[in-house]
Formats: sequence, structure tokens, C-alpha cells
Amino acid sequence: MDRRNYMKVVPTILAAVSGAVYFGAKAVPAPASSGPVLSAVAVIATPPAGSASLAILGPSATAAITRAISPASHSSVIAERTRNAIDALASSVRRLSHPRALEDAFNSYFAFKAAHADQVRKPLLYFVDYGLPNTTPRGYVFNMEALSIVDGPFMVAAGRGSAPNSAGISTRFSNAFGAATTSLGLYVAQEIYQFTGHTCGQAYHSVGLKLAGVSTGFNDNARARGVVAHGAPYVTATRAGRSEGCPAIEPQRAATLLPKLANGGLVFLFAPDENWMTRDPWIAAIAN
Repeated sequence: MDRRNYMKVVPTILAAVSGAVYFGAKAVPAPASSGPVLSAVAVIATPPAGSASLAILGPSATAAITRAISPASHSSVIAERTRNAIDALASSVRRLSHPRALEDAFNSYFAFKAAHADQVRKPLLYFVDYGLPNTTPRGYVFNMEALSIVDGPFMVAAGRGSAPNSAGISTRFSNAFGAATTSLGLYVAQEIYQFTGHTCGQAYHSVGLKLAGVSTGFNDNARARGVVAHGAPYVTATRAGRSEGCPAIEPQRAATLLPKLANGGLVFLFAPDENWMTRDPWIAAIAN
């Protein structure tokens, strides 16, 4: 389509998109979810070639037009990026508890980035596979642009309320206040602060990283619950102790890694939990 014809259809597309967004806003309660469903105007896409003049409409309107012209294109792009990431990184990951562990993590990363590019300011993903025992290194930090491993595998603590079985594998996950459990799903890494914890009756201090859970219904209470990433002396090179629900790591590693993730990295906590795997909004965004 040449430039003149393209610009003729823009008002029509805008009207259709505006109507869909208006009536969708009436039908869907606004505040609760950061999930992908995600208004069409939330998806950041690249305008078609020759449509530079759409910049005057702003990024949200441009994204909505692009979605209206090619509604399935963003899903195929996310799927392709996920496949590329798996091809580049899977061979360097020692062990996984489920064949979908990396796929779900990478799908969620790219789906959230497509919908909320303004929040993903760093290309880093802190991934933990809680389907592995607490004596097995199960944490990694990936650079999702360079498709490289920044660090890992390393030990990561699970919440004491997550009821590890005799093999040290967590079996219970919850978003509830007071549960002291790990909450599965996708998080946005927010600000760094001075963390103070207690173990064996003694106080300790470490770097802390506040987390905002964006897997609605599964981890969106995380910030209010005080679930953060931090260093802890009960995590060593050979064993991870139990936290209050925080993905805690060795103190020296925390001092190095957590500032890199702060203010725009993502965190993905995985386990082969069917209830969560079939209902997490960021996994479902691509599956559907």
C-alpha cells in the first residue's frame, strides 16, 4: 500500500481501535491486572515501512494501528524470539525440572516486553527453577539481547512455606499474605535498598531488590508481602536454606547481580505446577 492510500485508511482503523478500546474498558475492570489481555494499545510494535508519519499519533496509537492491520504478527514475533533464545541458551543450562521451563520463561519475558516496553529497561532475566532440589543450583541470569548467560547456575532459596519434600523440592506455592511461600510467575525488578533479615536469632544485612509481581492472581501481592530478592547467609555454594518467600541468593552474588537487575530487569520463578502453568497470564498470552 502506498503512502497516500495508507494514510486514507488510518482514520478508519483509528476509529475501529478507539471503539474497541472504549468498549473494552467498559467491560474490563481497570486496576487489577498487569496481564497481557491486554489492551491492543499496550503492545509496542514497529510501524509498517513508509509510515514514519504515524509517529505524530504517539506509540500507543501506532501500536494499535499495527495490531489492527496484522493482529497475529506480535505473537509470531514473540514465538520466534523465544525459539532463538532457547536455541542459544538451552545447551548452557545444566538441568531443568520440566521441558517447558525455559520456553515459559522466555515467552513470558518477550510477551511482557512487547506489552510494556517502558517497564523493561534492562535486557536481563533472573530465572529460577523451583522444580529442582534445594541442593541443586537452580538460578540463572540471562542477557536476553545478547542471548548469553550473565551468571549461573547458582543456589537460590525457596520460601519455608513452600513445603519442600524429602528431596528438597518445593511443592506448595501461594500468593497469600503470611504464607511465607514462593510465588510463581513474572516480576519486574524495581529499586535497590538496604535489606535487613534474621536467621538463627541474628540480624544480617544485604542488598535487597524490590519486586513487583505481574502474574495476576499468582504473585501480584509480592511487593505488599515484602517478597524481595536479597542475599542471605543461609544460602551457600552447596545448599539453599529457606526464606520467607524470597528468591534469596549468596550475599556476595547479591551484591554483584541485584544492582544490575534493578529498575527494569525481569524475574521469572518457575515450577512444574499445572495450576499455575495453565493459568499464568503471560504464559497464556502466547499459548492462546
